[in-house]
Amino acid sequence: MSNSSSITEFLLLAFADTRELQLLHFALFLGIYLAALLGNGLILTAVACDHRLHTPMCFFLLNLALLDLGCISTTLPKAMANSLWDTRAISYAGCVAQVFLFVFFIGTEFSVLTIMAYDRYVAICKPLHYGSLLGSRACAQMAAAAWSCGFFNAVLHTADTFSLPLCRGNAVDQFFCEIPQILKLSCSDAYLREVGLLTGSISLFWGCFTFIMLSYVQIFRAVLRMPSEQGRHKAFSTCLPHLAVVFLFISTAIFAYLKPPSNSSQSPDLVLAVLYSVVPPAVNPLIYSMRNQELKDAVRKLFAHFQHQ
Repeated sequence: MSNSSSITEFLLLAFADTRELQLLHFALFLGIYLAALLGNGLILTAVACDHRLHTPMCFFLLNLALLDLGCISTTLPKAMANSLWDTRAISYAGCVAQVFLFVFFIGTEFSVLTIMAYDRYVAICKPLHYGSLLGSRACAQMAAAAWSCGFFNAVLHTADTFSLPLCRGNAVDQFFCEIPQILKLSCSDAYLREVGLLTGSISLFWGCFTFIMLSYVQIFRAVLRMPSEQGRHKAFSTCLPHLAVVFLFISTAIFAYLKPPSNSSQSPDLVLAVLYSVVPPAVNPLIYSMRNQELKDAVRKLFAHFQHQ
Protein backbone atom coordinates (compact mmCIF):
# COMPACT_ATOMS: atom_id res chain seq x y z
CA MET A 1 0.00 0.00 0.00
CA SER A 2 1.24 3.47 -0.82
CA ASN A 3 -0.03 7.00 -0.44
CA SER A 4 0.27 10.04 -2.67
CA SER A 5 3.24 11.43 -0.73
CA SER A 6 5.36 8.38 -1.64
CA ILE A 7 4.36 8.23 -5.33
CA THR A 8 7.07 9.70 -7.53
CA GLU A 9 5.74 8.46 -10.86
CA PHE A 10 2.70 6.90 -12.50
CA LEU A 11 2.51 4.04 -15.01
CA LEU A 12 0.43 4.78 -18.08
CA LEU A 13 -1.45 2.16 -20.08
CA ALA A 14 0.61 0.82 -22.98
CA PHE A 15 -0.91 0.61 -26.45
CA ALA A 16 0.75 -2.72 -27.20
CA ASP A 17 3.03 -5.34 -25.67
CA THR A 18 5.06 -6.27 -28.75
CA ARG A 19 7.86 -4.04 -30.03
CA GLU A 20 6.58 -4.06 -33.61
CA LEU A 21 3.14 -2.79 -32.60
CA GLN A 22 4.68 -0.15 -30.32
CA LEU A 23 6.69 1.23 -33.23
CA LEU A 24 3.59 1.09 -35.45
CA HIS A 25 1.64 3.13 -32.90
CA PHE A 26 4.53 5.60 -32.70
CA ALA A 27 4.53 6.07 -36.48
CA LEU A 28 0.73 6.42 -36.60
CA PHE A 29 0.61 9.01 -33.82
CA LEU A 30 3.56 10.88 -35.29
CA GLY A 31 1.63 11.21 -38.55
CA ILE A 32 -1.51 12.42 -36.73
CA TYR A 33 0.51 14.87 -34.64
CA LEU A 34 2.32 16.33 -37.65
CA ALA A 35 -1.02 16.68 -39.47
CA ALA A 36 -2.48 18.54 -36.48
CA LEU A 37 0.59 20.80 -36.27
CA LEU A 38 0.41 21.55 -40.00
CA GLY A 39 -3.35 22.14 -40.17
CA ASN A 40 -3.63 24.31 -37.08
CA GLY A 41 -0.36 26.07 -37.86
CA LEU A 42 -1.63 27.02 -41.33
CA ILE A 43 -4.84 28.43 -39.84
CA LEU A 44 -2.87 30.47 -37.28
CA THR A 45 -0.52 31.83 -39.94
CA ALA A 46 -3.27 32.55 -42.47
CA VAL A 47 -5.47 34.42 -39.98
CA ALA A 48 -2.52 36.39 -38.62
CA CYS A 49 -1.13 37.38 -42.05
CA ASP A 50 -4.24 37.98 -44.17
CA HIS A 51 -6.12 41.18 -43.30
CA ARG A 52 -9.30 39.85 -44.95
CA LEU A 53 -9.44 37.22 -42.19
CA HIS A 54 -9.34 39.78 -39.36
CA THR A 55 -13.01 39.13 -38.53
CA PRO A 56 -14.65 37.99 -35.27
CA MET A 57 -15.28 34.48 -36.67
CA CYS A 58 -11.65 34.06 -37.74
CA PHE A 59 -10.43 35.54 -34.45
CA PHE A 60 -12.27 32.81 -32.55
CA LEU A 61 -11.07 30.24 -35.09
CA LEU A 62 -7.51 31.35 -34.29
CA ASN A 63 -8.24 30.73 -30.59
CA LEU A 64 -9.65 27.31 -31.45
CA ALA A 65 -6.52 26.39 -33.42
CA LEU A 66 -4.30 27.42 -30.48
CA LEU A 67 -6.38 25.29 -28.11
CA ASP A 68 -6.31 22.29 -30.46
CA LEU A 69 -2.51 22.53 -30.66
CA GLY A 70 -2.28 22.72 -26.89
CA CYS A 71 -4.68 19.82 -26.35
CA ILE A 72 -2.96 17.36 -28.69
CA SER A 73 0.51 18.45 -27.49
CA THR A 74 -0.50 17.64 -23.90
CA THR A 75 -1.17 13.95 -24.51
CA LEU A 76 0.40 12.72 -27.74
CA PRO A 77 4.16 13.51 -27.42
CA LYS A 78 4.42 11.61 -24.13
CA ALA A 79 2.48 8.66 -25.57
CA MET A 80 4.78 8.63 -28.62
CA ALA A 81 7.90 8.78 -26.43
CA ASN A 82 6.64 5.89 -24.29
CA SER A 83 5.94 3.78 -27.40
CA LEU A 84 9.32 4.62 -28.91
CA TRP A 85 11.35 3.91 -25.76
CA ASP A 86 9.19 0.98 -24.55
CA THR A 87 8.28 2.53 -21.21
CA ARG A 88 5.10 3.40 -19.33
CA ALA A 89 6.41 5.87 -16.76
CA ILE A 90 5.40 9.50 -16.30
CA SER A 91 6.66 11.59 -13.38
CA TYR A 92 4.28 12.80 -10.67
CA ALA A 93 4.80 16.41 -11.81
CA GLY A 94 4.28 15.35 -15.43
CA CYS A 95 0.99 13.68 -14.53
CA VAL A 96 -0.20 16.78 -12.65
CA ALA A 97 0.75 18.93 -15.66
CA GLN A 98 -1.15 16.63 -18.05
CA VAL A 99 -4.31 16.74 -15.94
CA PHE A 100 -4.14 20.53 -15.57
CA LEU A 101 -3.39 21.28 -19.24
CA PHE A 102 -5.91 18.79 -20.62
CA VAL A 103 -8.76 20.11 -18.44
CA PHE A 104 -7.68 23.68 -19.25
CA PHE A 105 -7.60 23.23 -23.02
CA ILE A 106 -10.78 21.12 -23.23
CA GLY A 107 -12.78 23.48 -20.99
CA THR A 108 -11.58 26.60 -22.78
CA GLU A 109 -12.24 25.04 -26.19
CA PHE A 110 -15.86 24.33 -25.39
CA SER A 111 -16.27 27.90 -24.08
CA VAL A 112 -14.84 29.22 -27.37
CA LEU A 113 -17.18 26.94 -29.37
CA THR A 114 -20.09 28.41 -27.37
CA ILE A 115 -18.94 31.95 -28.18
CA MET A 116 -18.64 30.99 -31.86
CA ALA A 117 -22.29 29.86 -31.80
CA TYR A 118 -23.21 33.31 -30.44
CA ASP A 119 -21.13 34.91 -33.22
CA ARG A 120 -23.03 32.98 -35.89
CA TYR A 121 -26.38 33.80 -34.20
CA VAL A 122 -25.67 37.55 -34.21
CA ALA A 123 -24.28 37.47 -37.79
CA ILE A 124 -27.39 35.77 -39.19
CA CYS A 125 -30.24 36.76 -36.86
CA LYS A 126 -29.11 40.30 -35.93
CA PRO A 127 -26.84 41.40 -38.79
CA LEU A 128 -27.48 45.13 -38.25
CA HIS A 129 -26.15 44.86 -34.68
CA TYR A 130 -23.13 42.69 -35.55
CA GLY A 131 -20.59 45.51 -35.49
CA SER A 132 -21.74 46.82 -32.11
CA LEU A 133 -22.20 43.43 -30.39
CA LEU A 134 -19.02 41.83 -31.76
CA GLY A 135 -16.50 44.61 -32.03
CA SER A 136 -12.80 43.96 -31.48
CA ARG A 137 -13.00 44.89 -27.81
CA ALA A 138 -16.03 42.66 -27.17
CA CYS A 139 -14.34 39.74 -28.96
CA ALA A 140 -11.16 40.17 -26.91
CA GLN A 141 -13.18 40.29 -23.68
CA MET A 142 -15.13 37.14 -24.55
CA ALA A 143 -11.96 35.27 -25.50
CA ALA A 144 -10.25 36.40 -22.28
CA ALA A 145 -13.28 35.25 -20.27
CA ALA A 146 -13.19 31.82 -21.96
CA TRP A 147 -9.45 31.34 -21.28
CA SER A 148 -9.81 32.59 -17.68
CA CYS A 149 -12.74 30.26 -16.94
CA GLY A 150 -10.80 27.34 -18.40
CA PHE A 151 -7.74 28.22 -16.29
CA PHE A 152 -9.60 28.51 -12.98
CA ASN A 153 -11.63 25.37 -13.69
CA ALA A 154 -8.38 23.45 -14.37
CA VAL A 155 -6.72 24.81 -11.20
CA LEU A 156 -9.73 23.79 -9.11
CA HIS A 157 -9.97 20.24 -10.50
CA THR A 158 -6.22 19.57 -10.50
CA ALA A 159 -5.68 20.81 -6.94
CA ASP A 160 -8.66 18.84 -5.68
CA THR A 161 -7.71 15.61 -7.50
CA PHE A 162 -4.08 15.52 -6.35
CA SER A 163 -4.94 16.48 -2.76
CA LEU A 164 -6.61 13.08 -2.38
CA PRO A 165 -4.65 10.24 -0.73
CA LEU A 166 -3.73 7.64 -3.36
CA CYS A 167 -3.35 4.15 -1.95
CA ARG A 168 -4.28 1.84 -4.83
CA GLY A 169 -0.95 1.83 -6.61
CA ASN A 170 0.25 4.11 -9.38
CA ALA A 171 -1.02 2.35 -12.55
CA VAL A 172 -3.29 4.63 -14.59
CA ASP A 173 -5.70 2.77 -16.90
CA GLN A 174 -5.25 5.27 -19.73
CA PHE A 175 -2.51 6.40 -22.12
CA PHE A 176 -2.43 9.81 -20.42
CA CYS A 177 -3.30 11.13 -16.96
CA GLU A 178 -6.97 12.05 -16.65
CA ILE A 179 -9.09 12.77 -13.58
CA PRO A 180 -11.43 9.71 -13.60
CA GLN A 181 -8.43 7.35 -13.74
CA ILE A 182 -6.62 9.18 -10.91
CA LEU A 183 -9.79 9.01 -8.78
CA LYS A 184 -9.76 5.22 -9.15
CA LEU A 185 -6.45 5.19 -7.25
CA SER A 186 -7.92 7.03 -4.25
CA CYS A 187 -8.97 5.16 -1.13
CA SER A 188 -10.61 8.13 0.58
CA ASP A 189 -14.24 9.18 0.65
CA ALA A 190 -12.94 12.65 -0.15
CA TYR A 191 -13.04 11.65 -3.82
CA LEU A 192 -16.78 12.42 -3.62
CA ARG A 193 -15.77 16.09 -3.43
CA GLU A 194 -14.08 15.84 -6.81
CA VAL A 195 -17.07 13.91 -8.16
CA GLY A 196 -19.20 16.86 -7.03
CA LEU A 197 -16.90 19.28 -8.88
CA LEU A 198 -17.04 17.11 -12.00
CA THR A 199 -20.85 17.07 -11.76
CA GLY A 200 -20.82 20.87 -11.59
CA SER A 201 -18.56 21.07 -14.64
CA ILE A 202 -20.78 18.64 -16.56
CA SER A 203 -23.83 20.78 -15.66
CA LEU A 204 -22.04 23.85 -17.02
CA PHE A 205 -21.09 21.83 -20.11
CA TRP A 206 -24.73 20.92 -20.75
CA GLY A 207 -25.72 24.55 -20.20
CA CYS A 208 -23.29 25.62 -22.93
CA PHE A 209 -24.50 22.81 -25.17
CA THR A 210 -28.13 23.91 -24.68
CA PHE A 211 -27.15 27.49 -25.55
CA ILE A 212 -25.46 26.27 -28.75
CA MET A 213 -28.48 24.20 -29.77
CA LEU A 214 -30.97 27.02 -29.05
CA SER A 215 -28.75 29.41 -31.05
CA TYR A 216 -28.84 27.05 -34.02
CA VAL A 217 -32.60 26.64 -33.80
CA GLN A 218 -32.89 30.42 -34.21
CA ILE A 219 -30.20 30.44 -36.93
CA PHE A 220 -31.89 27.74 -39.03
CA ARG A 221 -35.27 29.48 -38.69
CA ALA A 222 -33.72 32.72 -39.96
CA VAL A 223 -31.86 30.97 -42.79
CA LEU A 224 -34.96 29.11 -44.03
CA ARG A 225 -36.82 32.44 -44.18
CA MET A 226 -34.19 33.97 -46.49
CA PRO A 227 -35.62 34.63 -49.97
CA SER A 228 -32.28 34.20 -51.74
CA GLU A 229 -30.95 30.69 -52.34
CA GLN A 230 -27.42 32.12 -52.55
CA GLY A 231 -27.89 33.79 -49.15
CA ARG A 232 -29.09 30.52 -47.63
CA HIS A 233 -26.12 28.67 -49.10
CA LYS A 234 -23.64 31.23 -47.75
CA ALA A 235 -25.24 31.14 -44.27
CA PHE A 236 -25.13 27.35 -44.15
CA SER A 237 -21.50 27.39 -45.36
CA THR A 238 -20.44 29.50 -42.36
CA CYS A 239 -22.50 27.51 -39.84
CA LEU A 240 -22.01 23.88 -40.83
CA PRO A 241 -18.25 23.68 -40.07
CA HIS A 242 -18.82 25.01 -36.57
CA LEU A 243 -21.73 22.64 -36.02
CA ALA A 244 -19.62 19.72 -37.28
CA VAL A 245 -16.78 20.59 -34.87
CA VAL A 246 -19.24 20.87 -31.95
CA PHE A 247 -20.76 17.49 -32.86
CA LEU A 248 -17.33 15.84 -33.14
CA PHE A 249 -16.22 17.33 -29.81
CA ILE A 250 -19.35 16.32 -27.90
CA SER A 251 -19.98 12.91 -29.46
CA THR A 252 -16.46 11.60 -28.83
CA ALA A 253 -16.52 12.86 -25.22
CA ILE A 254 -19.94 11.28 -24.59
CA PHE A 255 -18.84 7.92 -26.01
CA ALA A 256 -15.71 8.03 -23.86
CA TYR A 257 -17.30 8.98 -20.55
CA LEU A 258 -20.88 7.70 -20.70
CA LYS A 259 -20.20 4.25 -22.12
CA PRO A 260 -21.11 1.24 -19.94
CA PRO A 261 -18.16 -0.02 -17.88
CA SER A 262 -16.37 -3.07 -19.22
CA ASN A 263 -13.85 -5.34 -17.52
CA SER A 264 -13.13 -7.54 -20.50
CA SER A 265 -10.69 -5.42 -22.44
CA GLN A 266 -9.02 -2.05 -22.19
CA SER A 267 -8.66 -1.69 -25.97
CA PRO A 268 -12.08 0.00 -26.47
CA ASP A 269 -11.20 2.49 -23.72
CA LEU A 270 -7.95 3.35 -25.48
CA VAL A 271 -9.68 3.77 -28.83
CA LEU A 272 -12.33 6.05 -27.33
CA ALA A 273 -9.67 8.09 -25.53
CA VAL A 274 -7.83 8.59 -28.82
CA LEU A 275 -11.11 9.57 -30.49
CA TYR A 276 -11.91 12.42 -28.11
CA SER A 277 -8.38 13.62 -27.24
CA VAL A 278 -6.45 13.19 -30.50
CA VAL A 279 -8.83 13.08 -33.48
CA PRO A 280 -10.69 16.43 -33.06
CA PRO A 281 -7.53 18.62 -32.92
CA ALA A 282 -6.25 16.92 -36.08
CA VAL A 283 -9.57 17.02 -37.98
CA ASN A 284 -10.90 20.47 -36.98
CA PRO A 285 -8.65 22.45 -39.39
CA LEU A 286 -9.82 20.26 -42.28
CA ILE A 287 -13.49 20.80 -41.36
CA TYR A 288 -13.14 24.57 -41.25
CA SER A 289 -10.99 24.98 -44.34
CA MET A 290 -13.29 22.84 -46.52
CA ARG A 291 -16.22 25.29 -46.30
CA ASN A 292 -14.43 28.64 -45.83
CA GLN A 293 -13.41 29.99 -49.23
CA GLU A 294 -11.51 32.98 -47.81
CA LEU A 295 -9.51 30.70 -45.54
CA LYS A 296 -8.72 28.34 -48.43
CA ASP A 297 -7.55 31.29 -50.53
CA ALA A 298 -5.33 32.53 -47.71
CA VAL A 299 -3.77 29.08 -47.26
CA ARG A 300 -3.12 28.86 -51.03
CA LYS A 301 -1.37 32.24 -50.85
CA LEU A 302 0.79 30.92 -48.02
CA PHE A 303 1.81 27.87 -50.05
CA ALA A 304 2.52 30.05 -53.09
CA HIS A 305 4.63 32.37 -50.95
CA PHE A 306 6.65 29.44 -49.55
CA GLN A 307 7.21 28.04 -53.05
CA HIS A 308 8.65 31.36 -54.25
CA GLN A 309 11.05 31.57 -51.32
